[in-house]
Amino acid sequence: MAGSLVLYSVLYFKVMAVATLSAKNQIVSPRGARKALGLKPGDKVLVVVKSGTVFLLPEPKSYNGAIRGLARGTYPTTYLQKERQSWD
Repeated sequence: MAGSLVLYSVLYFKVMAVATLSAKNQIVSPRGARKALGLKPGDKVLVVVKSGTVFLLPEPKSYNGAIRGLARGTYPTTYLQKERQSWD
């Protein structure tokens, strides 16, 4: 199962390059990955591990802006009005 997931991931995502973990547990991000993410020296990245896969994401300039709208459409448009009416 895990092997097929890795193969699927390799076929689905563009593999840019291979990075090696140094003796100091450091990884140099490949030039193509830095360029694709628009990273410059000193920029911070978020390291997200999910289901054994590591994702590097540029740190958002504003966390509020990054999460704004994520819950949009979760509740019907009349839900808030009904909740407020139930308080009375």
